[in-house]
Amino acid sequence: MRVTKRVLMLLSTMFLITAAGSSSLRAVTPPPPPPNPVLYFVNQELYTANGKTWVRYQYDVLNKADYPAEMFAAAPALPPCGSNTKSSRTWVDFFDSRGKRLYGFCALGKPADLGGIWFALEEGEAPPSYVYIELNDRQTNTKYKSNLADTVM
Repeated sequence: MRVTKRVLMLLSTMFLITAAGSSSLRAVTPPPPPPNPVLYFVNQELYTANGKTWVRYQYDVLNKADYPAEMFAAAPALPPCGSNTKSSRTWVDFFDSRGKRLYGFCALGKPADLGGIWFALEEGEAPPSYVYIELNDRQTNTKYKSNLADTVM
């Protein structure tokens, strides 16, 4: 009887060690890195601001749901965006195909906000043929560059 109890105790201990070890291995495995954004043109609209007429070029990111919410959380420990001390961890910038920065967003609050990004040019100014965006994760110092997207439908 004594031997049976010891064997059962030994087997139980081995099972617990194995179970604890395998669950801790799963917890250490990092998630895969987010993909590069897939940018596409949605629409353009005219609007007036400061006495000028502008054309807003609106875009969406097809795979925005593939980005974790924490990438867009407020990051007060990182440098501010102008006077905005609660800017997000990840900033988004528009560039023309030659790499000239056109506009940027520094306070998107969630991945779904990538569905409402845009840049504007004064009415009559020719838009670049193609644009791309970069998501700059300032916490990990990682940039995610999109495809080139048209500026017309």
